[in-house]
Amino acid sequence: MRAAGIHSDRAALETGVGITTYATLYRRARAAARALLKREVRAGDRVALALSGEDLVVALHGCLLIGAVAVPIDLRLPADDRAQRAAGAASTVQEPLEGGDADRVPAPSRRGLRPAPTPGRELIPPRELTLAQPATIMHTSGTTAAPRPVSLSYENWLWNALGSALALGLDPQERWLCPMPLAHVGGLSIPIRSVIYGTTVILHDRFDTNVVAGALMDRSQRVTLVSLVPTMLSRLLDAGLHDPPTLRWALLGGGPIAPALLEQARHAGVSVAPSYGMTEACSQIATNGWPLLGVQLRIAQDAELLVRGKTVATGALAADGWLHTGDLGALDQRGRLTIIGRKADTIVTGGENVAPAEIEAVLLEHPAVADAAVFGRPDPEWAAGRSRRRRRGAQTTLRRASGLVQGAQGDSVRRSIAAQRDREAAASRAGLSARGAPSSARRPRMITPLWARAIRTSSGPRALMVGSAPRRGGAGGRTACATPRCRCRSG
Repeated sequence: MRAAGIHSDRAALETGVGITTYATLYRRARAAARALLKREVRAGDRVALALSGEDLVVALHGCLLIGAVAVPIDLRLPADDRAQRAAGAASTVQEPLEGGDADRVPAPSRRGLRPAPTPGRELIPPRELTLAQPATIMHTSGTTAAPRPVSLSYENWLWNALGSALALGLDPQERWLCPMPLAHVGGLSIPIRSVIYGTTVILHDRFDTNVVAGALMDRSQRVTLVSLVPTMLSRLLDAGLHDPPTLRWALLGGGPIAPALLEQARHAGVSVAPSYGMTEACSQIATNGWPLLGVQLRIAQDAELLVRGKTVATGALAADGWLHTGDLGALDQRGRLTIIGRKADTIVTGGENVAPAEIEAVLLEHPAVADAAVFGRPDPEWAAGRSRRRRRGAQTTLRRASGLVQGAQGDSVRRSIAAQRDREAAASRAGLSARGAPSSARRPRMITPLWARAIRTSSGPRALMVGSAPRRGGAGGRTACATPRCRCRSG
């Protein structure tokens, strides 16, 4: 580990129980590597890491030291799923490979951190390494399809770290807060990038709104970066997060980002860097709409976003040499990216293509709406003889005591989308974007009025149905799933 020689006394990891310097992390990684060798693990073998937190990071580096391929396993999965992901591994690690508590500096001594002995002659000579060799196998999140393994090479991770540093800037004293699960690429990318930079990871076992908000507002913790998904940011803002004193960027990704959430963050003084990424590209493809260094983007004729470059897993490329993302996108004249929605989610209604994500974004801008999901439902009229007979439907969750009048959302949605398009058109002419990303010439048009009715009322939030105008004499429709936060695409 290069960082162990250059920054031996710098904190590599900070957890709730203490601080681990780079010198200590290297010693512990060597102990983990020896333990793996005793298990007869050799270079190129897969090692399933059924661990979490610091133990996983140590085992990861133990794998890398001997050239084994680390396969992080999400401990939250059922036993059968964990076994499936570990299938084919030469060894499955379920307990820490070494006992490192004695080497950890207690957390309260942060300000008086004593340098650990410099590894010096103890450094293992670098083994022969080809950047094309696999370093990790990550499983996709399963958001849009069944989870699948993705082999990411040393080259993929290196270029991702370089591209991320150029996109976000790099402070030599960077302190990146990670409340994300390390079994997912968005979480594991943080300790991997940080060891390449020689900077510090503040590692939380799980996301806790109050704990994360406290860390961000605590000047003594000096958090400069944090990675979040939209739900996490929303909860932090609702909990009162404002003007975090040392935070440079909140890197936001992992799902659709409502414009209203970005506006709320701006008013709270939280600098947000919206990010688009995939497991197949080490998590980051574009940040603030701009592709990372070494990443090439192309829009296919059907508006699907295609990606290739140094961060993209070779095994994920199609025969044409591109990663077909399954996402709909648009590039402006400067090459800045806007994501419109999922290709598979496109609803054909009345001869027009409708992107559900656009309608969801408008619904979420209403202060009474806490969550929204738009889906297609079979309809004999609106498809006009096409095989995909669909009409729009949506389910929203209303905030408690919202006072939203039933049936009042439909016209509001139409007006909001029309107004948004006007703003985007004006911003495009000015070379800007009304949404903080480039406007799209492929935005679908709303061609039918919407209707809304409450489907459940209780002391908590109400669920509201929003859909295409019912046919004459019709009583409207219903969802295939009545759970307010369900993202079910069926029906």
